Amino acid sequence: MSKILRINTKEKSYDIQDAQGDLASLGGRALTSRIVLNEVPATCHPLSKHNKLIVAPGLLSGTAAANSGRLSVGAKSPLTGGIKESNAGGLVSQKLGRLGIKAIVLEDKPENNAFSLVVIKKDSVEILPADEYVGLGNAETMKRLWEVYGKRVGVMSIGPAGEQRLTAACINLADTNGRPGRAAGRGGLGAVMGSKRIKAIVVDDGGTDKVPLADPEAFKAANRRWVEILNSHPVTGQALPTYGTAVLINIINEAGALPTKNFRFGRFEHAQDISGEHVTELIEKRGGKTKEGCHPGCVINCSNVYHDKDGKYLTSGFEYETIWALGADTTIKEIDDVAMLDRLCDDIGLDTIETGVTLGVAMEGGLIPWGDGKAAIDLVKKVATGEPIGKIIGNGAVFTGQALGVDRIPIVKRQALPAYDPRSVKGVGVTYSTSPMGADHTSGYAVAPNILKVGGDVDPLKKEGNVELSKNLQIATAAIDSAGLCLFVAFAVLDTEDGVQTIVDMLNAQYGLSLTPDDVIKLGISILKDEHEFNSRAGFTKVHDRLPDFFKEPLPPHNTTWDFTEEELQPAKHFD
Repeated sequence: MSKILRINTKEKSYDIQDAQGDLASLGGRALTSRIVLNEVPATCHPLSKHNKLIVAPGLLSGTAAANSGRLSVGAKSPLTGGIKESNAGGLVSQKLGRLGIKAIVLEDKPENNAFSLVVIKKDSVEILPADEYVGLGNAETMKRLWEVYGKRVGVMSIGPAGEQRLTAACINLADTNGRPGRAAGRGGLGAVMGSKRIKAIVVDDGGTDKVPLADPEAFKAANRRWVEILNSHPVTGQALPTYGTAVLINIINEAGALPTKNFRFGRFEHAQDISGEHVTELIEKRGGKTKEGCHPGCVINCSNVYHDKDGKYLTSGFEYETIWALGADTTIKEIDDVAMLDRLCDDIGLDTIETGVTLGVAMEGGLIPWGDGKAAIDLVKKVATGEPIGKIIGNGAVFTGQALGVDRIPIVKRQALPAYDPRSVKGVGVTYSTSPMGADHTSGYAVAPNILKVGGDVDPLKKEGNVELSKNLQIATAAIDSAGLCLFVAFAVLDTEDGVQTIVDMLNAQYGLSLTPDDVIKLGISILKDEHEFNSRAGFTKVHDRLPDFFKEPLPPHNTTWDFTEEELQPAKHFD
């Protein structure tokens, strides 16, 4: 992969360039964050012509490496006001890798409201009118694009939320069935794509050759060992394939860390009704699919296809964070209502975490009753129609809280907290506070050692060791994101002596390099430095590394509080 495709969205023109300098050796998140730092004015309005949306496959994407089909999407976030990388599965990453495209960069901004469709093939790039797709949900958009361009093309699109430039808007990617079950969810990047008036990007790798490998035999051997590592670990080889990511509902609930009723409690009395075990039971009973990869080449298969009580397709990619946000946080216990909310979010193009927390804030403000799934469904539907209340909900938790006069809004850097209460999982609380991405569990998944006891054992209820834990995981995660690898591989890597070395072996065999595990750490540090530097230029300081004051309240059942000072958190951001 050596080409950068730059698309001028105002002029409807494009330029294909050889990646030069440091960009030539980067991929995934490392590349999106470097381009954002170098080319986007940190103080610009995120929806202005000065922002750029960068789409980048990982360094291993397009190869046969297991679980290497993740895509990084980066920009200045209209939700946080800082740098953002959002990560997703689907088909696009591997197809860009096979096309030799290191990154797509959407630049400038049209002067009118006419949307375009970008179609990328082996020997052509087209920027076409998208009039017939405007106003459609992601499901219908993807269905029609597969009908026109062939099944199995990669598609990434925005729904009505992105078209309206709402700050909870995500970018959805077609899964292996052509459904919008995968999302670059966090940070409102769908609004940035909408500001560029790009409705969808189609990527067709037909006619391409395999990604060239410097040492094919060494790559095969390393990948063979890589698959062994993933298949043999109890989390990646057993728990996730059996029950999906929602296996965590009961685990985190038992740990007293499942945020319930807008982060008032650590346990949800109806957790079993929304658990991975119950979801799996219903899938099997109704004829859905319990195992599915979020991209081709996945050997973990933690995704799923969920049917309604009549055996008809309802949603896919029905996962832990989504089920928690739309379920326990809102106290909605009917799993089919939660699944319908997930379907609506995928179709409208809304981040399920931000939307679930926003619904909790709306319930806090008395807009709809606690636990009322049908009222929540009706409210989310209003986002698609552009009604005023829909625009409020579609702009996320902070905006909704301001509109309703609510003071209990669980956010950091204006982004909603995910599915682990920081008072009971303090390592992930450090990540929420200090990550340049805003509240984002995937930036440094301290749940692994804190709760699952994977990769170590650090007490989740005490301060000791959690700042260093979060820092090290943030470094490792940044590097994993740059390789195009699924975050969940970290479970196996953390517990396997040659885990990191095996990833390094694949990279070396692909590119003819002689990297060491230390180089991986250096890469992760360099990424975080880029991201913190951008945020510093944008005006962020240590005062933005705060959880809201209500997290000082004791959290049942452990009655722990968030007790870190800003000064105690700062070492998680210092890498010298």
